[in-house]
Amino acid sequence: MKASSIKEIKSELSTLSAESLQDLCLLLARFKKENKELLSYQLFEAQDEEGYVQKAKETLDESFENLNIQSTYIAKKQLRKIIRIATKFSKYSDEKTTEITLYLYITEKMIASGLKIQNSQQINNLYLSLIKKIKAGIATLHEDLQYDFEKQLDRIMG
Repeated sequence: MKASSIKEIKSELSTLSAESLQDLCLLLARFKKENKELLSYQLFEAQDEEGYVQKAKETLDESFENLNIQSTYIAKKQLRKIIRIATKFSKYSDEKTTEITLYLYITEKMIASGLKIQNSQQINNLYLSLIKKIKAGIATLHEDLQYDFEKQLDRIMG
């Protein structure tokens, strides 16, 4: 089955009634977890971005509590999972600051966890890729926000 273009879908959606649109949205939410999460964000959390970021940080905190710093192999796998979670949270939000804030938060937690980042090449690469993503995101922001985030990044990197 070939997927239709966004333009075709948009024009077809404009012809549907409100009830049909609601049924269609519920159908989409039923089949994919990501669709349900995106709808939940748009309906309940998009108006309060700070609250959304706080909930994301709490979720990341729970993941960091279980971080095994004794085994670098397990720590690397857990860090990848944490980064995937943060990426998922930032993907739903339209604001670039959400992504940067979450990645900065992860780097802070990595350093505070006592994990020896420099001792493992894989963990160091994860850390450096986060820094690279943060810098790329900062470059797309307004000057005032750039200054604030760069200051925060400099504080983290020491």
